[in-house]
Amino acid sequence: MPTGVHIRDVREQLFGAAERVLLRAGPSALTSRAVTTEAGCAKGVLHRHFTDFDDFLAELVLDRVHRMDAQAAELRRAAGTGTVTGNLTGALTALFGSVAVAIVALVTFRDELRARLRRTWPAGVPVLTEAAEMIAAYLRRERELGRLDAAADVDTLAFTLIGAGHMLFADRQAAPPDTEAVRRTVTSVLAAALVA
Repeated sequence: MPTGVHIRDVREQLFGAAERVLLRAGPSALTSRAVTTEAGCAKGVLHRHFTDFDDFLAELVLDRVHRMDAQAAELRRAAGTGTVTGNLTGALTALFGSVAVAIVALVTFRDELRARLRRTWPAGVPVLTEAAEMIAAYLRRERELGRLDAAADVDTLAFTLIGAGHMLFADRQAAPPDTEAVRRTVTSVLAAALVA
């Protein structure tokens, strides 16, 4: 795109382009040139809006984490409806079917990005810790409603579900797991905690 041409919502255009590159080719292919080429704009556009490329990536990660708020609200509203297993199967599929797995790989791949994220996100990998909190909050509500055993350790269950979900979806070469594979995993993790 020629210099001087106004781009509406530059941040979102660049974030969307970064997601597409990340999903298509992985974290090693994610460069400022790849992002601006994908976005159809001059390389200088990215550097006018962000201090440097790692600043851009940190903002991308945090933006995508904050987008999980709507998913968390939806999961909380589902408490007491349907089945606990069905609700969590849907939530994990939506979470890991998105860019979340690729963002985990990106954070793992780039040391400077991890260092920058630590300034505002002191523990864990942003997408995964937010997801674990989302699932733990949902499980707490289900426990209050009597659909989980009163002694269920919801934090451990949430971490276990996130870890298992990540492992199911982490293989970028194979097709994503089907709903039944995710449901089997959720069922196994929750087996002792579900109230019949």
